[in-house]
Amino acid sequence: MSDHVASPASVHEMEIRVRYQETDGQRRVHHANYLTYFEMGRTEMLRAHGQTYRDFEDAGLFMVVSEASCRYQAPAEYDDLLVLRTRVEKITAASIRHAYELIRDRRIIATGSTLVVCVDREGRIRRLPDWIVGD
Repeated sequence: MSDHVASPASVHEMEIRVRYQETDGQRRVHHANYLTYFEMGRTEMLRAHGQTYRDFEDAGLFMVVSEASCRYQAPAEYDDLLVLRTRVEKITAASIRHAYELIRDRRIIATGSTLVVCVDREGRIRRLPDWIVGD
């Protein structure tokens, strides 16, 4: 499979209100929930471009996370209103690298990245659909 690289897509922003169940005993967002927020950013970015993750599954394809990182710079707390900025950094024939910034009051409180790989039902790496790779 070639390493055709498509041009990165635009930046997507969404608001997230921190729910109580996402916090720990100190009312701060539990560290694992940041990865959930990143997933929300990826799926909503796709939806904003006219497709859904369900479209992938209906085509017999799945996007699996093969790498994930998060750098915490300040805590988010219960009832905070956050802005999640999701950006596509690189698209290859079978993978997408996303970068994330989680913002509260115009201050970046966390950054992260993920690499998702397209696979079929048997877990074999597959080419991304043309509608995601673009021209």
